[in-house]
Amino acid sequence: MDYKQSGVDIDAGNEVVRRIKGLARATFTPGVLSEIGSFGGLFRLGERGQGDPVLVASADGVGTKLRVAFMSGVHGTIGSDLVNHCVNDILVQGAQPLFFLDYLATGRLDPDVAVQVVGGLARACRENGCALLGGETAEMPGFYADGEYDVAGFIVGSVQRDRLIDGRRLAAGDVLIGLPSSGLHTNGYSLARTIVFDRLKLGVHDDVPELGVTVADALLAPHRSYLPAIRPLLETSPGLIKGMAHITGGGITDNLPRVLPSGTDAVVRVGSWEVPPIFRWLERAGAVPREDMLRTFNMGLGLILAVAPADADRATGALRGAGEQGARVIGEIAAASPGYAPAVRYEA
Repeated sequence: MDYKQSGVDIDAGNEVVRRIKGLARATFTPGVLSEIGSFGGLFRLGERGQGDPVLVASADGVGTKLRVAFMSGVHGTIGSDLVNHCVNDILVQGAQPLFFLDYLATGRLDPDVAVQVVGGLARACRENGCALLGGETAEMPGFYADGEYDVAGFIVGSVQRDRLIDGRRLAAGDVLIGLPSSGLHTNGYSLARTIVFDRLKLGVHDDVPELGVTVADALLAPHRSYLPAIRPLLETSPGLIKGMAHITGGGITDNLPRVLPSGTDAVVRVGSWEVPPIFRWLERAGAVPREDMLRTFNMGLGLILAVAPADADRATGALRGAGEQGARVIGEIAAASPGYAPAVRYEA
């Protein structure tokens, strides 16, 4: 026997690397000092003496949204989901991305599928000004079912230390501003798939009259990046944003408290924004309690930021000027009993 007969096709792996080199090279920024194929990617942070930069790093995946990609045969948006998710995770601390690394693992390497996934990675990296510095493609026969894969990403960004956003300055009375999501993003898919495929018995290409699109279109809507909307505020109005939360797994309920200091809670008025149709459809079809919806899905808000009361109008105006017409005040920070973990209080 040889390696190919045991399930690993080295030639297919080399073909993937050959085809994705150009995709990755197109994302390179001036800080990149290496080529795709090196054992390690090289990136120059900057010249010495340029302030006090802090590196901010994060790693993530796209969860069971992958199952919808497998079922539909649509793989071109998965890479964008991954990059944008990671970009948002470091953005909430004021960091802008420098470079990205990916890990793609599969049972049998399909070069066409791999290139679709990496093409999405490269597209999102270019859009976010982030270099796709390298990655790993692993063929693991017997570990993944045929036609399945997993993908994860690792991002590094930087922010000047005196512009780091960590929520420490948040205080009672600060205003919460929500920015709209573009759908489920990358969270809540285990519940969504159970409702759609098990309870409703829909196929991935079936139409959903309530939404005006197919199941695949609804569930594969890309996770959006908030960098284009937030970057102008970070650059022109440092200190304006006192805290930010990326609304991912755990929804508003679990993510917003992560940025709150002790002795505060978040008061969120659930009627202050329009919940998109896809969430209303899932809630109704699955008979999901509202508290579970708020702790599972983003419910139409992908990013929440906090500013001082005097800055609320300026912040919302700047966001809308950057194209965020859906930016709106959704609540405020309130005083809470010290010694208790911060929480979200929902009001009608």
